[in-house]
Amino acid sequence: QLQLMESGGGLVQPGGSLRLSCTASGGTFNYWVIGWFRQAPGKERERISCFNSTDGSIYYEESVKGRFTMSRDAAENTVNLQMLSLEPEDTGIYYCATAPWWVGIESKENDYLYWGQGTQVTVSS
Repeated sequence: QLQLMESGGGLVQPGGSLRLSCTASGGTFNYWVIGWFRQAPGKERERISCFNSTDGSIYYEESVKGRFTMSRDAAENTVNLQMLSLEPEDTGIYYCATAPWWVGIESKENDYLYWGQGTQVTVSS
């Protein structure tokens, strides 16, 4: 079974940048949709981006579109999330997860089968 591990979270000031990574073991990201989710304090977990490894299609939620970018480094078996112009509203626990490729980027949260443990992102001055 796939194991996923996020890294790269931390404390950053408003306007700053972070790059999160999701590394897979026990398999590769081939034939999976890879999603990034976040859960802010007091809020429901939301899908903010996903990437379909079979065709390269990408989805970004409106609140992060233009600021966040997903990419894949196949040699490192890693998917990255570059986050720019961070604001306090971006604070939360960030998770990566995988869903079967055939659900596509219109995937729902309950389509995701494997989840990382999460990494904390805090945007504060």
